[in-house]
Amino acid sequence: MYNQKSIVYAFVLFVFGSLQLLKAQELDLSYMDPNLPIEERVELLVSQMTLEEKISQMVNSSPEIPRLNVKSYDWWNEALHGIARNGKATIYPQAIGLGATFDPELANRVASAISTEARAKYIINQEMGNHSKYAGLTFWTPNVNIFRDPRWGRGQETYGEDPFLMAQMGVAFVKGLQGDDPKFLKSAGCAKHFAVHSGPEADRHHFNAEPNKQDLYETYLPAFEALVKEAKVEGVMSAYNAVYGVPASASKLLLSDILRDQWGFNGYVTSDCGAISGVWNKLKYVKTPAEAAAVSVKAGTNLNCGGTYKSLSKAVEQGLITEEEITESVSQLFRTRYKLGLMDKDLDHPYFKVGKEHIHSEANVALAREVAQKSIVLLKNSNNTLPLSKDIKIPYVTGPFANSADMLIGSYYGVSPNLVTVLEGVADAVSLSSSLNYRSGALPFQKNINPKNWAPNVAAESDVTICVVGLTADFEGEEVDAIASGNIGDKVDLRLPQNQIDYVQQIAKVKKGPLVLLIASGSPVSLEGIEEHCDAIMQIWYPGEQGGNAVADVLFGDVSPSGHLPITFPKNVAQLPSYDDYSMKGRTYKYMTEEPMFPFGFGLTYSETVLNDLKVSTAKIKKNDVLNISIDVANTGDYDIDEVVQLYVSPVEVTGNIPHTSLKAFKRISLKKGATQNVSFEIESDDLKVVNTDGEKVWRKGAYKVIVGNASPGALSERLGAAKQLEETIVLK
Repeated sequence: MYNQKSIVYAFVLFVFGSLQLLKAQELDLSYMDPNLPIEERVELLVSQMTLEEKISQMVNSSPEIPRLNVKSYDWWNEALHGIARNGKATIYPQAIGLGATFDPELANRVASAISTEARAKYIINQEMGNHSKYAGLTFWTPNVNIFRDPRWGRGQETYGEDPFLMAQMGVAFVKGLQGDDPKFLKSAGCAKHFAVHSGPEADRHHFNAEPNKQDLYETYLPAFEALVKEAKVEGVMSAYNAVYGVPASASKLLLSDILRDQWGFNGYVTSDCGAISGVWNKLKYVKTPAEAAAVSVKAGTNLNCGGTYKSLSKAVEQGLITEEEITESVSQLFRTRYKLGLMDKDLDHPYFKVGKEHIHSEANVALAREVAQKSIVLLKNSNNTLPLSKDIKIPYVTGPFANSADMLIGSYYGVSPNLVTVLEGVADAVSLSSSLNYRSGALPFQKNINPKNWAPNVAAESDVTICVVGLTADFEGEEVDAIASGNIGDKVDLRLPQNQIDYVQQIAKVKKGPLVLLIASGSPVSLEGIEEHCDAIMQIWYPGEQGGNAVADVLFGDVSPSGHLPITFPKNVAQLPSYDDYSMKGRTYKYMTEEPMFPFGFGLTYSETVLNDLKVSTAKIKKNDVLNISIDVANTGDYDIDEVVQLYVSPVEVTGNIPHTSLKAFKRISLKKGATQNVSFEIESDDLKVVNTDGEKVWRKGAYKVIVGNASPGALSERLGAAKQLEETIVLK
């Protein structure tokens, strides 16, 4: 028998021997050498991790691994229209407003400014030891889901309803975020939510989307494909819902067959937050967390925003997945971390030399104002009501959002010390001799509690009434944030809250001067019962921290309005198909047959645009031909303007459920008053193909109209004041 001392002695020998063995197995630290290729560094690092260490790095809040010099990192960061949820930052107009600029170059400038600011903040965060959520460089932006239905509360996060516009703006934004270094990333963009995801918000964790193949490849996938192929986006976020019966986070079709095999994606895939858990407990695709984790990794989801991947060790034990598959998945995450410089010393990476002076800089604030100016859409301007004179004697600013800072910021926002409301912008713009008045007049989303209200009567004494109505992200937005929404973030209809409608109508009955209506929203608002009472109407979206100044710039003519609608404004909800139907029939300008209130692409200026001399290089097009188109655009009015020239292609005969018309190109140009500019477009033959009912891009012979204007084709556009459109017929041979 062994006595107690001998047992203790044996244990000490065992521990000492184990320590010596571990010491003998020294780490190969060459993965820290910045001169080695990233792929080699990743392999060297991951090969020295235990299974548990690998699994620990596959959740968004990844812990440190001290023995390997791996710092903790949280992948969850947001930068939709400025750095979000991470302290002081510049707040740009919401994404839908950026879409209304029809200006990819501007989108690139905005994203570049955001990523520069992000780098500066990241350096400071690291110095302070802040490795928390929202403090990193992997931004889960942009949202390129199609805004297929204006009831969707999160549609404000997108660039609109058109796949081509979405792709152009999204590609430019991602390139701005990620920088132009051939080896390293400035920050990492992420295309979300892949795929076929745009409400209903209340059912986003449970529904199964089954679009026909034509809609899938014509509408739902093109923006994602462009971000992967053209922008080389580093990340893709899978959606909550199922597609064709399989949860998006576990979909081999989406994540392996299409994303990686067909498109050549070479970045990381993250789940939406809690989506892996939803694979088993909401969508009921499998029965246990271990099964959900295994099927998602095998399909191609590298990162779990959430904690279900902690069950991967059990999944290995149960034979549901191999360690080799986990190694392959976690290696992709470290490729991204190396590209961002998260594994290197500061001086080893080109984007670590950014100072704090870039955070909310004067240049960024000026850019926020410029974007807001260019996003504002003038919908109506009877008798040239606008622009207003700054010397107007008695201007009246009113409405529930006239002095609202909350209205400016939309969803997924940062924090700015310089939020300029519409009232503040107008007050700073008008002459000191003006007797500017202000009253709120109406509560935003409910009937006034006090039945007595003098505010409408002030309009009877005023030379102009500027009324600011609309919504906020409290009313429309993500399900967990839209606290004023009775429909879990979505809208039931398109009308303004009744109290606001009543207030506008009260003003209209007594007003002395013109009524200028400013609509703040991230989605189309029905103006039935309102439009006829207003002399001028401007859609200002959620215009960011400089929104008040930008609105004043446009109201008083320092800048001519130049935004164009990136989404159709229907007359009412009765014109829309069922919200939960993912068929595109009857949706968006491409398939809608009823006449809306305001068409896609529409927007007035203070001047007049005239189009002349449309030319096409050939009337008969064969496969592999290039179609060159040119047109003269003249500004015949009295104001310098920006204009958006839009080119559409419409089949003369619509068959096989193809779109009635499609945006194929656009250019934003600046025109001095009296000036004419020749604008040219080059259309590749591949861009003239259509998607058939099998989801295939095919060359469809026949006659097509090439239509150029400054709004989508149709009599309504011209009736509302758009330029007379020009068209030529071509034949695909």
